[in-house]
Amino acid sequence: MRNLTLMTDEDRWLAVLARDPRADDQFVFAVQTTGIFCRPSCRARHALRKNVRFYPDAHHAVQAGFRPCKRCMPDKCDPQAQKLAKVEHACRLLEQDPALTLEKLAQQVAMSPYHFHRLFKSVTGMTPKAWQQAARGQRLRTALAQGDKITDAVLAAGFPDSSSYYRKANDALGMTAKQYRKGDAAVRYAIDNCALGRCLVAESERGICAILLGDTDAQLMEELATVFPNAEHAPLDDDFVQRIHQVIASIDNRSVPLALPLDIRGTAFQQRVWQALRTIPCGETASYQQVAQAIGQPNAVRAVAGACAANTLAIVIPCHRVVRNDGALSGYRWGTARKALLLKREAKRREG
Repeated sequence: MRNLTLMTDEDRWLAVLARDPRADDQFVFAVQTTGIFCRPSCRARHALRKNVRFYPDAHHAVQAGFRPCKRCMPDKCDPQAQKLAKVEHACRLLEQDPALTLEKLAQQVAMSPYHFHRLFKSVTGMTPKAWQQAARGQRLRTALAQGDKITDAVLAAGFPDSSSYYRKANDALGMTAKQYRKGDAAVRYAIDNCALGRCLVAESERGICAILLGDTDAQLMEELATVFPNAEHAPLDDDFVQRIHQVIASIDNRSVPLALPLDIRGTAFQQRVWQALRTIPCGETASYQQVAQAIGQPNAVRAVAGACAANTLAIVIPCHRVVRNDGALSGYRWGTARKALLLKREAKRREG
C-alpha cells in the first residue's frame, strides 16, 4: 500500500473502508453524489462504492470539479496543524472579545458552529464558553494579584459590569474577589530538604495549597510567586513545622499517607484530571490518552497534558505517573530525572 503504482482501485477502496492513515499521501477519493473529496482516513460515513472515484491528489480532484472535505481537509498539507491553528486563533479572538458568540466565532474560523464546537472541545477539553469563563477568571486573578482595585480588576477581566461579576463570582474564583485577595495574602510557606532535593510547602487557611520541588530556594520562591504572588515566608512555629514534616514524610515515603487538608485550586477541567490522577495506583502508570478517556473526553489529550503541567501539589497529585503512549517519560514540571526516580521508587515498593 505504500507504492501508489501497485495499488488497484480495489486496494484503494479497502484502504478507505479501513480509514488507513498510511494511504493519505497516496490518493484521495471523491463521492459523486455529494461533490466532495476526502482523504482515505476521513471519519465521515462511507459512501456507496459505485459513487466513489479515486484521484492521485487534491489537485486532480479539484480539476474534476470536486470540493475538499471540511472535516479531513485533503487539500491541506497537515490537517491536524490546520485544526490546531483554528483553535488557537479562536482562543485569541475570545481573549480580545469576551462577548463573542459561538456563531460569530465559528464564522471567523470558517467552520460551522457544530463542527467548530466539537473541534474546540476535543483540543482544549472544554467548550468555548467554559474556556472563555476560565480565561476571564485567570485575568481576574492576575489583576487582583497585581494589586488592582477590585472594580478595575473586574472590568479589565472582561466582565461587563461589577454586578454581573458578583452574580458569577463562584464561576470565576470560587469566592468573592475580596476573599480571594485575602486568601492569597494569607498563604505562607517554608522550604526544607526532602529525598528529591529542596521542597517548598505552602498553606492557606484551607489547607496545603502548594508542594514544589527544586534544586534551589530561589527557584522555588520564583515558581511560587507565579501562583501566589503575595505568599509570605512564615516563621516556623511548632504547628507549622509539624505539618511541613508530615508533608516531607509523605513525599519521602509514599506508604505514609498525607492526612492534612488540601486547598486544591484549578479550573473544573483541571480538577477532573487531577482527581483521575489520584486514582492511578502507586507503582503503576497511565498514558495521557488513558487519562483523557477516564474523564470521558478521549480527544482532550493535549488539555490533559496541560492540566498535569499546571499541578502545584507534587506527588500528592501524582502527575509523575502519566507517561506517553509508548511508555516513555514525557515532560515533568520538576524535571524528568525526578520523574524517573519517583517511578522507579514506586515500582520497587510495589514489587516488595
